[in-house]
Amino acid sequence: MGEVAVTIGGRRYPVSCDDGQEERVTKLAAYLDRRAHELADSVGRVGEARLLVMTSLVVADELADAYDELDRLQSHTKRVERKARQDAEAALESRFAPLVDALAERIESIAGRLEKD
Repeated sequence: MGEVAVTIGGRRYPVSCDDGQEERVTKLAAYLDRRAHELADSVGRVGEARLLVMTSLVVADELADAYDELDRLQSHTKRVERKARQDAEAALESRFAPLVDALAERIESIAGRLEKD
């Protein structure tokens, strides 16, 4: 189990993490620290707990926006894929329909000759 010390809002916190995740946890903590400093600059001095709660809410809001955008992009991708599939099917149908019609006529012609014999 890995462990790192991170600083958020001017206070150091020891944090345990999976081995190999130390750099990621450090980067995440640095992001939270930047957001906490931005909030502190805009709202003035507030208690440590309140600052961390406000920072958490801001980050949760950003995450919710990211999930909304991901949902929007996934929906758009599905629509584009569906349209591309429909277009491909239509192109194949228009390309092969005359061939199928010609084959059907030949089969009918052969069947007609066989019936006469």
